[in-house]
Amino acid sequence: MSINNVTLRQLRYFVAAARNGQFSMAASSESVSQSAITNAVQALEKELGVRLFERQAQGVSLTADGQDFFHHACHILDSVRDATHKPRFRTKQLQGTVSLAASYTVLGYLLPDLLARFRASYPEVEIDLRDMDRAEIERAVLNGEVDLGVAILSNIQKLSRFAHAVLVRSRRQLWVAPGHPLARLTSPSLKDIAQHPYIMVTADEAEASTLAYWKSRRIQPNIVFRTLSIEAVRGLVAHGFGVTALSDMVFRPWSLEGKRIEARPIMDLVPPMEVGALWHPKRPMSSPAEALQQFLLHAYGN
Repeated sequence: MSINNVTLRQLRYFVAAARNGQFSMAASSESVSQSAITNAVQALEKELGVRLFERQAQGVSLTADGQDFFHHACHILDSVRDATHKPRFRTKQLQGTVSLAASYTVLGYLLPDLLARFRASYPEVEIDLRDMDRAEIERAVLNGEVDLGVAILSNIQKLSRFAHAVLVRSRRQLWVAPGHPLARLTSPSLKDIAQHPYIMVTADEAEASTLAYWKSRRIQPNIVFRTLSIEAVRGLVAHGFGVTALSDMVFRPWSLEGKRIEARPIMDLVPPMEVGALWHPKRPMSSPAEALQQFLLHAYGN
């Protein structure tokens, strides 16, 4: 393979398709025709010699090779975005400390790479990172104990109290072992899922948000196990002990033991997980805090 045959536009269109789960929605988000998305993905698949997507009735989902390539593509696009970003502050000379509070899921699956990229641009800025639950983040932001919070926005009580911005909208999909009966369905419904053992993640108030959309369909999942650990869920699903529905942000196609996990789009309307930044609506920010705020917004196209 020659790297000269892969373009940034192809990578961007591929990432848009992966994040949206539909070529039509990816085309809308990129303001191009659907054929432009299709052609870009087909060109990448030909160049790489692998299938990146499973084509399904309700859209597309990444194959294991696609999931691996997705992470590389995101890293490349992020690096280019950072390199071309022109911050308000002189990049290498800004000094000081910025305090940032984040919750379990955000700390584990979103922030490490972002903070590493921020530190590369602002090596003299110290990040005071704090592990807090949702209620603690809200209190700390409003009381001025931290400059910024990053949390799952749907969990925030009275979001209007904060200045905020959505950073990530992450689609929720069914996680299933390849040999599970639900893996044979291209787009299972919640009613289909309810017929099988369900493994519930409880971290970051996930159970409350999960049960809310189940309740809206007047269906109850068959919960057989609850856990704070997403890795435990990954292992149990991979070994066929049950299924779960979680966001693409935390999806990996393999368990820690190397067992395969597949994702399937859910037929019913399931809200995405929205992760966002919070800050005080009136309190002025320090220059390091504003630099981190602007970096986070820029990283996700705000």
